[in-house]
Amino acid sequence: MIPNKINPSLWFHTQTGNIADVLEYYQAVFGNDFQAGHTTPLGKTPSGNTELCEVKIFGQKYVLMSTEQEHHPFNDSMSLTINCEGQAEIDKFWNYFVQEGNEVQCGWCVDKYGLRWQVIPNNLGELMSKPNAWEVMMNQKKIVIEEYLK
Repeated sequence: MIPNKINPSLWFHTQTGNIADVLEYYQAVFGNDFQAGHTTPLGKTPSGNTELCEVKIFGQKYVLMSTEQEHHPFNDSMSLTINCEGQAEIDKFWNYFVQEGNEVQCGWCVDKYGLRWQVIPNNLGELMSKPNAWEVMMNQKKIVIEEYLK
């Protein structure tokens, strides 16, 4: 893959440090919208076995790195937003991430690796212009579009 000038890098922790588990997890939900490049083994580092791989998700490049020992866990200061076409797409991503992760609030969830996602509809701005939209959102974990339309 041709490198972008700037690539977001995400540092994962797996038991063996192998990136293959991470790649498989995201490939399962993103399907053809996930493309992995060559895995680069970095060998034993201060964080144990380490590998990295450049990927594209919906055409956006990322560098994913996995280490055997957890060094820098993900937290709320960094997240990724998925703008969805409708409720079916929201449900697809949300249900996948929370299956081994957990729900938060207002469309936020955490996947099994601790990465934070906000899964929202493309028309969230329009939905938020509806009466009581803020109250609706504050009472939701997963965004349910229909609740904004009542």
